[in-house]
Amino acid sequence: MLFSAHHASSRSFCLTIRLLVMTILAISLTACGGRFERNSLSGGLLDNKPRNEQEWRNVASTWGKRYEANPANQTAALNYSRALRALDQKAQAVAILQQAAIRAPKDMTVLAAYGKALIDVGRAKEATEVLASAHTPDQPDWRVLSAQGTAADQLGDSSTARHYYNAALKLAPGEPMILSNLGLSYALDKRLPDAERVLREAAASPRADQRVRQNLAFVLALNGKAGEADKLLAYSN
Repeated sequence: MLFSAHHASSRSFCLTIRLLVMTILAISLTACGGRFERNSLSGGLLDNKPRNEQEWRNVASTWGKRYEANPANQTAALNYSRALRALDQKAQAVAILQQAAIRAPKDMTVLAAYGKALIDVGRAKEATEVLASAHTPDQPDWRVLSAQGTAADQLGDSSTARHYYNAALKLAPGEPMILSNLGLSYALDKRLPDAERVLREAAASPRADQRVRQNLAFVLALNGKAGEADKLLAYSN
């Protein structure tokens, strides 16, 4: 009975860790943006600048009004849904992007955003199908590849996931968000030394943000390095 109780506890712990890692992977997509390249709040697509919650609320208010005035405005749909994802209103973001994808089934920017939003709500199989059309072999997008990796991880296919992450790294060498996702993928497979190694590389990048350092701290804690994890979290806050 002691063994059975321990085994059940171990399985519960592993499930908890897996759920935590999948949550972190999904959150990283919100930060990753998409093919959002224009940099104008007045009329173009949002840039990748980090924002706090109040700024996201302002963005949601501005673009929500524009979207309500004209749901066919793809820029408004993209910007509004991105703000909603950042504010954890993910189901509403999916609904908006689904309609945008119906209106523009070949718009790769819309498809990329829609695929990532589907991952947010755990619809990884649908996301895989959408993301496959969000770029082309002759013009691959590292952000889409990284999202495809996250979808594969969510489906339990770690080998395919790492194939996508490594392909993304060929296009964006050293990109901390890709490395962070790759490290978390190793964590899902309980390959904690590999996870720590990759996440240390990600956190060392001058482009790494707070989320990357927090992911490293999470894996350090799993590796029994709570003291170093605490110091890293203190630095990140």
